[in-house]
Amino acid sequence: MDSQNINYQAGQAKAQTEEKASNLTDKASSAAQSTKESIQEAGAQMQAKARDTMDSVKEATGMNK
Repeated sequence: MDSQNINYQAGQAKAQTEEKASNLTDKASSAAQSTKESIQEAGAQMQAKARDTMDSVKEATGMNK
């Protein structure tokens, strides 16, 4: 192997490594965004349930009048 061929192969390996790292970063970012959205959705559901519970308590105790 001559040095030009070795340099070419090293460049190829570096490019592949960078591409894999970029793909992993994209996947991690996507997973983080998905988790954030899931947490926000769960929070909204909990708020809605809390409101429903409060409304039920007010109805049951006559506080809604």
